[in-house]
Amino acid sequence: MPKIKVMSAGAVASMVQAIGPEFEKATGHRLDLNFGTAGSLRDRLQNGEQADLVILSASAIDTLAKTGMFEPGSRTDLGRTVTGVVVREGASIPDISTPEAFKQALLNARSVAYTDPKAGGSGGIMFANLLEKLGIADAVNRKAVFTKRGHETAQAVADGRAEIGTTFISEVLPVKGAKVAGPLPGELHNANTYTAAIPAASACRDAAAALLRALTDPSTRPRWTAAGLEPAFG
Repeated sequence: MPKIKVMSAGAVASMVQAIGPEFEKATGHRLDLNFGTAGSLRDRLQNGEQADLVILSASAIDTLAKTGMFEPGSRTDLGRTVTGVVVREGASIPDISTPEAFKQALLNARSVAYTDPKAGGSGGIMFANLLEKLGIADAVNRKAVFTKRGHETAQAVADGRAEIGTTFISEVLPVKGAKVAGPLPGELHNANTYTAAIPAASACRDAAAALLRALTDPSTRPRWTAAGLEPAFG
């Protein structure tokens, strides 16, 4: 029985890693899980790498869908997560109640962690643009701790390598020692929807569809919510 190859963005990794083993046990199928930033996985797919189930940001799925990559009708929204501010467990929580307060918190912090935009992460690209908008890109980037993925941002804060960080809340919650201080305030609020689709070239489309059904089973909704993801399915 061939393995089902899954290429998934990190924002939903906790749920794929939780439900995946249950699916394997129930069906006898085996999963080949590949996690990365939405941008890096999109590029790998565009360069010809094959997969059976793809989970990326909705915008990345839309880009790939224009090439005819996916099985018609297989596109399914999984969940929505928001960008949050992360601090170390036990540390004092900075004032991030307003955009101006958040800007000052970034300037006051000794170091700031976020996903390197060059790694292709949705959160890192968004935050880099936000820093430009706030007019503090140079000041923050001089003390930035760049990471490859969102959970590594949370880990850098938990380890004390950075005083504060920003990434999707769903990537903070699984990291021991990291704490969500809150979402980005006011007009800085940012949310991203993560979407799955089955490539038309998949050699095991039926099995991939079964996995997608398991991920979107209504009974899993509370678990998605607990993982920091607002479920987008019924």
